Amino acid sequence: MAIRIKARNGESAEQMLRRFKKLCEKEGLTKEIKKRAYYEKPSERKQRALRKQVKTTAGPARGPRRK
Repeated sequence: MAIRIKARNGESAEQMLRRFKKLCEKEGLTKEIKKRAYYEKPSERKQRALRKQVKTTAGPARGPRRK
């Protein structure tokens, strides 16, 4: 996928760069790059996915009931 940014009237390079970064963030590219920066073993990937699943499905933590 190619991302192209055209300069608007009177737009500085800093503004274009800011717009480009926002577009990359919106597309999820920065998250993907950070994820691929280091090798993650398949077993670690599965463990992380399992922890994420448990975290999202579990309700509020409660201790044992006392009478």
